[in-house]
Amino acid sequence: MAKLVSKTYGDALYELAVEKKKEDDWLEQVRELLAVLEENDDLGRLMNHPKIIKEEKIHIIENIFKGRVADEVVGIMRILIAKDHFNEMESVFRYFVDAVKEHQCIGTAYVTSAVELSERQKEAVEKRLLETTKYVRFEMHYDVDTTLIGGMVIRIKDRVVDSSIRTKLQKLSSELSKIQLKVGECAS
Repeated sequence: MAKLVSKTYGDALYELAVEKKKEDDWLEQVRELLAVLEENDDLGRLMNHPKIIKEEKIHIIENIFKGRVADEVVGIMRILIAKDHFNEMESVFRYFVDAVKEHQCIGTAYVTSAVELSERQKEAVEKRLLETTKYVRFEMHYDVDTTLIGGMVIRIKDRVVDSSIRTKLQKLSSELSKIQLKVGECAS
């Protein structure tokens, strides 16, 4: 259900942004909104409080955001609250951000390495990703996981490229156990 809500309302907001040629403006506004929603647990508790009626919740949202973000963005927020979908608001806005970035050919890559990468290495990774994908720019996110032993794992959307030593060792171990099973079967 949540995926359907985020797609339905995220697509609606995206199509409206394209129609009004406001993708860049609304993208920045929605990103700021996401930061506000993520940082303010009190707002979430207030919007989910069962004793506060929908009209009051809508009034609160309008007081906070009207004039700070586009009326159409506030309108989507009002609709989500009216339909009891406040909890899906962040996913709707993330869907919108992803749709705008996809339209602008901006990819998001999550790179996990066994050690901290130097700036030169980061530039090389990004350059290689630009050469091998349709994207013209990347938002790069780097993380370190020492359990990888060496190599790296790169995730772009639902695609994962895992060249870590840990994974190679696991595959090798699996292959060796298959060989041992076959040897044991022959000895019988």
